[in-house]
Amino acid sequence: MTPLPYSSLTHVLNDLSSHGMSRRTLLKAIAGTGAAAAGASLLPLATLAQNVDSVTTILTIAAIAERLAVTFYTNGIRNAPRLRLNSYRMLNELKAFAIEEQIHENFFIAAGADTNTVNQFTAFSFPYGQQTFTSLRLFLQTQQQLEGVFDAAFIAAVYEFAAQGRPDLARIAAMIAMVEEGHRTVGRRLGFERGLLDLAPAEEQAFAPQLIKSVGDAPNVVAGAGYLSPQDGNAFTYTPINFNDPEYAPIYARIKYQQPEVAS
Repeated sequence: MTPLPYSSLTHVLNDLSSHGMSRRTLLKAIAGTGAAAAGASLLPLATLAQNVDSVTTILTIAAIAERLAVTFYTNGIRNAPRLRLNSYRMLNELKAFAIEEQIHENFFIAAGADTNTVNQFTAFSFPYGQQTFTSLRLFLQTQQQLEGVFDAAFIAAVYEFAAQGRPDLARIAAMIAMVEEGHRTVGRRLGFERGLLDLAPAEEQAFAPQLIKSVGDAPNVVAGAGYLSPQDGNAFTYTPINFNDPEYAPIYARIKYQQPEVAS
């Protein structure tokens, strides 16, 4: 499968005039590619298709997304020397990102995600395969794409949870969206500083756009970009983070708000 360019989900969707298509048309095209490319990888989600906007479905898709994020960051950590991210500061930031994604997944599982479905996603692929973790440019491009999709999906989740009468979960989705955007901002600035991404170092938008119509659209969008087709040479196993592991424990101890907190 030819990987979609980095810009397909984070830049092109904001530059529609140059592509002559609507966001909806582009997302449908990506989704069509994903359905063919992912094949059996998307079948576990089919059992939820009849209740696309249900609370359980949203939680399940969110948990799978967080598994993908954990897989991405833990592989980045393992390959930090190749990526030139093995400085004390950058390596600790990667570990913090990975831990936060694991905390998010754990929350969604505890909140009611369908664990039978989630647990079928044990490995993921990446648009650039093994090169994702040997080229810092490709690593950052992938990070920007993933976090951009997550931002959009959690914005959609805020609305959908509220529509389902779950303002408590809507608030959590907003909390998580803000953290995911923080991850994206760090990667954006690093890419700018190292001359690897053609992006301004800071955001140039007043509102974060919801570029995915619904949370239910996210799996096909992610599949179309090349993340749900593990195969020989491009399969990265999800390994949950043990917060007591000596590699992660010191960073975990520094993570604030490990549980959602709301002023009383």
